[in-house]
Amino acid sequence: MRALITRPREDCAALAAHLTAHGIVPVIEPLLTIRFAADGAGDLAPLLDGAQAVLFTSANGVRAFAAASDRRDLPAFAVGDASAAAARAAGFVAVESAHGNVADLAALVRRRLRPENGALVHAAAHAVAGDLGEALGASGFAVRRAVLYDAVPATEFNHATAALLGAGGIELALFFSPRTAASFVRLLHASGLSEACRTMTALALSPAVSAALASLPWRAVRVAAVPSAAALLDALDAAIAEGIAIAGTGQGR
Repeated sequence: MRALITRPREDCAALAAHLTAHGIVPVIEPLLTIRFAADGAGDLAPLLDGAQAVLFTSANGVRAFAAASDRRDLPAFAVGDASAAAARAAGFVAVESAHGNVADLAALVRRRLRPENGALVHAAAHAVAGDLGEALGASGFAVRRAVLYDAVPATEFNHATAALLGAGGIELALFFSPRTAASFVRLLHASGLSEACRTMTALALSPAVSAALASLPWRAVRVAAVPSAAALLDALDAAIAEGIAIAGTGQGR
């Protein structure tokens, strides 16, 4: 059995290892390439002046921040466990995870911080999912968005992946963001390979990711119980145990 990993290459190692441990061959096909801002250091430095905390909505945001600044003294609040782990690995000592999505991160910040204690710096990409600044601004927080990286969509599948898709050689596909899912849908339609999904099970991190995949004729779609990498792996394990990845028809959610 093969499983398509669509995450940026920097995020694939642990997932590929999990799949291999289950006897599944990982097919790594990054649909987004991460590019750090050319002058991230210059853009970030003034935004950190007087800030009380840093907000991370992705592990790539952590990596981009780490590349642009050696500041690790500020508390770090992360949207989920993967981002929190990346922050700890980057050297942040005070790290807390919201274990969810942008709304959960905003709620965590409201519980832990006070607007009068200083601005918040959001290490972000050019395109973001959810408006963290608006959500926290309504509660009186000043959020400084530092655009430190860009996630550039792929323009085509590599030849080996396209061949596997065309031959029905991929049984599972894992999706961690609506943008990645939308990129996959676009490329599949452009390649004339939409029918390949009839023999594939999609595993989506959240309902928003699942919605971005809805135009394709999947064998089944499974959504993680909560938007975390661990929950998506639980959905993967359940799909394998139930045989959904290799048998059955229709949409399962």
